[in-house]
Amino acid sequence: MTLTHDLQFNTLIERLMQTPYLTQKTVQEHYNAAQTQQSSFIDYLISHHIVPDHVMAVEISAAYGLPLFDLAAFLPEQLPHGLIDDALIKKYHILPLKIRGNTLLVALFDPLSFQCFDEIRFSSRLTPEPILVEANKLKHLIRQQSEPEQPLLSDFFNSSQNDALAFRQEEDGNSLPNQGDDAPIVRFVNTMLLDAIQQGASDIHIERYEKTCRIRYRIDGILIPATSPPLTQANRLISRIKVMSNMDIAKRRLPQDGRITFWMGKERSVDFRVSTCPTVFGEKVVLRILDAAKALWDIEKLGFDAAQKALFLDAIEKPYGMVLVTGPTGSGKTVTLYTGLNQLNTQARNISTVEDPVEITVEGINQVNINPKIGLTFSTVLRAFLRQDPDTIMVGEIRDVETAEIAIKAAQTGHLVLSTLHTNDAPQTINRLMQMGLEAFNIVSAINVIVAQRLVRALCKACRAPVHYPNSLLLAAGFLAQELADLHLFQAVGCEHCHHGFRGRVAIYQVMALSETMQMLILQGASTLQLAEQAKIENVNDLRASGLNKVREGITSLDEINRVTLDT
Repeated sequence: MTLTHDLQFNTLIERLMQTPYLTQKTVQEHYNAAQTQQSSFIDYLISHHIVPDHVMAVEISAAYGLPLFDLAAFLPEQLPHGLIDDALIKKYHILPLKIRGNTLLVALFDPLSFQCFDEIRFSSRLTPEPILVEANKLKHLIRQQSEPEQPLLSDFFNSSQNDALAFRQEEDGNSLPNQGDDAPIVRFVNTMLLDAIQQGASDIHIERYEKTCRIRYRIDGILIPATSPPLTQANRLISRIKVMSNMDIAKRRLPQDGRITFWMGKERSVDFRVSTCPTVFGEKVVLRILDAAKALWDIEKLGFDAAQKALFLDAIEKPYGMVLVTGPTGSGKTVTLYTGLNQLNTQARNISTVEDPVEITVEGINQVNINPKIGLTFSTVLRAFLRQDPDTIMVGEIRDVETAEIAIKAAQTGHLVLSTLHTNDAPQTINRLMQMGLEAFNIVSAINVIVAQRLVRALCKACRAPVHYPNSLLLAAGFLAQELADLHLFQAVGCEHCHHGFRGRVAIYQVMALSETMQMLILQGASTLQLAEQAKIENVNDLRASGLNKVREGITSLDEINRVTLDT
């Protein structure tokens, strides 16, 4: 299929090929993909983050001679309504902006929208005049006009609402709501949970201090302030969360754990793991967001390069042996393991997991929470699993030698075992297992592959910008001299679509299979440094090298890789 459009469209394509985002070859590939998806070519390039929307707007303006406007100049409350059918607005991504005499100014980002102008003229009895705007800003404004806007967290605690909320003081000084006065807190908590989910947060922190209370979200691994409710309402807020998570609201001097299931519709729910901890000025609450819909990723989206993915898939598809995923807390180990389990989850396979606690519930997998208070430990549950005819076992974490020995024995006797360990990289994992008391011959006979990982923030494709570093800095960072001339790096900028120039996270990996040479070194008692040297000889990328590959691909920035890997 070839590109067959008008002269202005061809001019646009020629202009886009002069940018860093398109070539003659990729234009045809993307055009074919857009046709397959029955999408507008321009909308496809923008929605798939191939060409930034602000770049596209400038080039369309030049090619078509359309005036380019900033939507911020138009007040949403003053936009005309009812002139164009909602179905037409959503289909063509257009929006009436202003009536000027017999003319209706219509915002659009794709010249393909011109084909509906006759219908606009007929329905509105006005002459439509196109106004070019940036795509994402227009789509956001259309959503605002068509969907009821969620209240902001800060709106719940303005002065008029505070005046309407009454308290009665108990003898211990804790504030409790009067009867019938808890609705604002209920609405606030629900809005907070929904807001955190929509922003892609992994955790919510509610913290009390002497004179203030603050709420922060952890987004892409970084804590970001969300709002600061009045200190007078902190107890009510915490009590509401404790009620929702089935905790004892009277117990304030000891830590507690609970769980909330938050329904976002008939088909989707999100779980929150809740933890309270007494501090000098009251309880601190942390809610970990466990969104199974986002956690079960496609193997292609994890961040493995081709060689790493092949090693990982080969290891989990073997009928026996052990796959260990290592890294600090919050490095995405559970997501990697569950993505692997999701690959194996079929009617023909019996899969069981033991965790502390179960973070992601999956249909078809038997999952057990440990409970040390009643003797339900990792080792106890593992022994029970081995009497349950298992094919695949996942152990949330190997914490002690007893659990390690049972897991190793299971891997040696015809079961596939997946687990995690807290070590900095793959070679250190061997040393850690031997320190726990495992024999070297058991380690080499059981382990299929060791995966070390970290999470790095991904650059926002809508606003990332090219950056140039001195060659000396690039060489010191780990780049090769022969690649410097063709190296194109990007840095974070920041826009309305991201958090400080980053949007989402991707994993970087070190995937180390135990080759015969590696096994011999382990049996001979080789040090971690010797194992690391052998891994380099076998072309196993360490975390730093994997991170630099993500920088080369424009996925993240050199500063972000330095932040995450310089200590590894």
